[in-house]
Amino acid sequence: MALMVSISGIRGVVGETLTPETIVQYASAYALYCNRGHIIVGRDGRITGKNVLDIVASTLLQMGCDVTDLGICPTPTVALAIEKLKAAGGISITASHNPLIWNGLKFFASTGLFLDTDENREFWRLAEQPAKYVSWDKQGKYTLQETFLDEHIREVLSLSYIDIGKIRARKFKVVLDCVNSAGGIIVPRLLEKLGCEIIPIHCEMTGIFGHTPEPIPENLTSLCAKVREQHADIGIAVDPDVDRLVLINEKGEPFGEEYTIASCTKFILEKITNRQSKIAPAHNAGSPLRSDNQQSLKVVINLSTTRAVEDIAKHYGASTLHTPVGEMNVAKKMKEVGAVIGGEGSGGVILPKVHLGRDAIVGIALVLQHLTEFGGTLSELKAAMPQYYITKGKVDLGTLNPDAILKQLTADHSVSDTINTDDGLKIDFPESWVHLRKSNTEPIIRIIAEAHTKAEADELVKKFTAKILA
Repeated sequence: MALMVSISGIRGVVGETLTPETIVQYASAYALYCNRGHIIVGRDGRITGKNVLDIVASTLLQMGCDVTDLGICPTPTVALAIEKLKAAGGISITASHNPLIWNGLKFFASTGLFLDTDENREFWRLAEQPAKYVSWDKQGKYTLQETFLDEHIREVLSLSYIDIGKIRARKFKVVLDCVNSAGGIIVPRLLEKLGCEIIPIHCEMTGIFGHTPEPIPENLTSLCAKVREQHADIGIAVDPDVDRLVLINEKGEPFGEEYTIASCTKFILEKITNRQSKIAPAHNAGSPLRSDNQQSLKVVINLSTTRAVEDIAKHYGASTLHTPVGEMNVAKKMKEVGAVIGGEGSGGVILPKVHLGRDAIVGIALVLQHLTEFGGTLSELKAAMPQYYITKGKVDLGTLNPDAILKQLTADHSVSDTINTDDGLKIDFPESWVHLRKSNTEPIIRIIAEAHTKAEADELVKKFTAKILA
């Protein structure tokens, strides 16, 4: 498989497509892109991370950049450090949820956001040029700052919404699965500060993943079993670079990765609207909170995220905006419109009060506070939210043209249904939706459907599979 170069950075199989030469090529180009400024680097826990980071850091130093190395840390910690230390940029060494043989580099702008399409285009242009290293007396300075993990935790726990004392009083019993990667360092520290009893599995820094790293139900069976065995309150799983949060309820059942962002949205909007209600009399002479104040609240999610978020936002008088799939798309729109919360249904929570990026550390704190104030169990918390089921499928196209298929389906549904073509084709029905996206790497169309029952969602996938192949 060729090196993957995208808006998410570069990633490849170590020693095959992600070689030292490739790493030097992109790290030196990034130094130029950042005008040889101060660069933050950090890595997830995979076994090749140290070697890759050493090549990245050495290249940056020889390009004249000062380098601050955060060591093993979440990708969102790198983003936060860029903002706090006012760096010119940052690189997270991670292949996210890809298997162990992979690694990669994620590149940030000076804002702490990932490079967008235009920024990447300029960066890729620089990567085609030969590197121009500085002389020995102009090389950068290297600083190791592994304590920034604690700054990340402090930033989250200082949120006005978080009451550490109340959470500690609940004495949550938590089974924690960090897939033997970066979460195994930072998440236990966070949970200890919140007074949780921690039962760790796969939290050792061996560099070898304890299971297939993507935090989806089929890879979390040991976590589910341990929650049941230990009669725990909650199971927590994060991916290797700790930007996705997945929960298991007290019965040892998946909470649903879509409901991570749904529950956090409900918690934040409830807090904000309650505060607005309390201050409204001072401004409106005792009149109720005006709806236009609430309508100014905005939530941003991608087009494939559960409609439960939209229903929750509507309940609190907030509006929901949708973007193409991809963290950068969501974060950029959130910044543009001043959204109070956003994210993706893969377990990615973005809270601008900390930083504009998916962050499992933020999500954990919000969920535990929400559960504390709710007073019941995690399964009861989910039951109190709108209920939807998502089914995913894909259609192998063979020689069929995906663009022609999507164009025809758009025409078929443009009169009677609500459609969005920002990212493939999203069709909204009154009680359900379907999202069709073509792959950029293989001849398939992916189908994501949501409805109030699993049977209805399954039927939507089956129906549109037949339409595509007709």
